[in-house]
Amino acid sequence: MSNARATHFTRRGILAAGGALGLGAALAACGDDDAKSGGSESTASAKATGPWSFKDDRGTTVKLDEVPTKIVAFTGVAAALYDYGIEVKGVFGPTKTKSGKADVQAGDMDVSKLTVFGNVWDAFNVEQYAAFQPDVLISTTFDSAGTLWYVPEASKDKIAKLAPSTAISVYDRQMTKPLGRMWELAESLGADMTADKVVQSKKKFEDAAARLRAAAKAKPDIKVLAGSASADLFYVSGTNFSIDLEYFKALGVNFVEPPEKAKEATGGWFESLSWENVDKYAADVIMMDDRSSTIQPADIAEGTWKQLPAVKAGQVIARSPEPILSYDKCTPLLENLAEALEKAKKVS
Repeated sequence: MSNARATHFTRRGILAAGGALGLGAALAACGDDDAKSGGSESTASAKATGPWSFKDDRGTTVKLDEVPTKIVAFTGVAAALYDYGIEVKGVFGPTKTKSGKADVQAGDMDVSKLTVFGNVWDAFNVEQYAAFQPDVLISTTFDSAGTLWYVPEASKDKIAKLAPSTAISVYDRQMTKPLGRMWELAESLGADMTADKVVQSKKKFEDAAARLRAAAKAKPDIKVLAGSASADLFYVSGTNFSIDLEYFKALGVNFVEPPEKAKEATGGWFESLSWENVDKYAADVIMMDDRSSTIQPADIAEGTWKQLPAVKAGQVIARSPEPILSYDKCTPLLENLAEALEKAKKVS
């Protein structure tokens, strides 16, 4: 996919994380646009001192005289850094639900203490960001053009002038690659990667990967479908670009893969189906997008959904199309799928 095309689809708000969905409208309705005050003191617990340099996945190298402490990051990135001991207090992206609780992408962070510059798609309080005087902005990128995730197209140039940015690519690679890059980023910011908790989290991830590989090998005929729900459409994700699905597929999981022709309208990410046609693909296990911008399985009222063999058999599990890139948070994703395969019956 060309850079221009990748950028086109991303900026239209297809929210291609994990081949998910075109839910710009749903995201806009999710949460509060207003930035929340959380203070603007030192925002990282980095122990490193002196000059800082980091080359990101766009090939951009940021060099600062000191290790950045006033970090602003996409919520999921901040959550990953938090797991490694780097506390980021300035965030943008899904952080709080309408009820004020932590969004799934906020991980273990205390969202009441975060300064949120924009909680929904296309919202970013540039004035407050400028007043915060950030050292660096950190996000992910879901395309080959290096577009910063959740940085609005309309204000990206203003935002870029206020602080340098760095990005971890979560496009067209297996999960282990961005996990490794996040590890390197956290280490550069002063995280203690020899801490027992950190070392054990990586070991648990590796054990979970081995378990999933074994489960997939034992159940090669079990078909897994990665889906996402909106009011009008059901989305079937392809595995070509998504870091989680690419990795699970490499471990041997047998996925439903929509044909390329069916995915053309979304640049190869996913196929959109009407609810009348939700049974187009036979599946034994369904993984459903767990983000707050989507309709969750318990809330799907469509009769066609309820008649799916996997649904009737109770073989539906959650999927995190935008994984928090720490080993601690990615391990359960492997374990949950492994358990689902171990228990799954052939129903399609």
